Amino acid sequence: MFSGIIEHQGRITAARRLDRDLDITVATGIPDLTMGESIAVNGVCLTVTSFDAAGTATFFISSETLDRTALGRLASGHTVNLERAVTPTTRLSGHIVQGHVDGTGRLAAVRQEGEARHITFTIPARLRRYLVEKGSITIDGISLTLNDVGAPGEGGCDADEFRIALMIIPHTWDHTTLGTLQAGDPVNIEVDVIAKYVESVCQYR
Repeated sequence: MFSGIIEHQGRITAARRLDRDLDITVATGIPDLTMGESIAVNGVCLTVTSFDAAGTATFFISSETLDRTALGRLASGHTVNLERAVTPTTRLSGHIVQGHVDGTGRLAAVRQEGEARHITFTIPARLRRYLVEKGSITIDGISLTLNDVGAPGEGGCDADEFRIALMIIPHTWDHTTLGTLQAGDPVNIEVDVIAKYVESVCQYR
């Protein structure tokens, strides 16, 4: 389990295609990695399959994960958001994040407002029911607060997508990969798991 508070930005030093899978090597900056531990890479829970004393780790990404996330775009030189799994004594500064991506969205626009940035993303319409204004969402592993949640088809969106808006403070902008995104770039989206459990319970009452 994760909290969506980014601890490190890693740099991909190698990305190797293995038929339908992908093997990536990341300079994590984490000196005390352990074999088999889970790390959220751009919000996707991955397993350390090898590492060295300098904190360079290798992750295997299966075709299932590539089909459901935006990790397929990663290449050598790309920067990624990293978070280690929480411990029982960790402050939960963000929200409950599983690292299980629900879909991918795309950056729509960025507008500077004072020192902050107002950013919008387009999201698959099937995820709309899990989002509420001032609720939580995870984008590329970052726990963020929703400022506005549109309706499918509004604001120039197609019927199968909608827009969300967020205000990003300078610290988050400077210490995550948000500032490296260009309009149209894909991002990993994870909705609040509590909303999904509530939906499931209500369906079977």
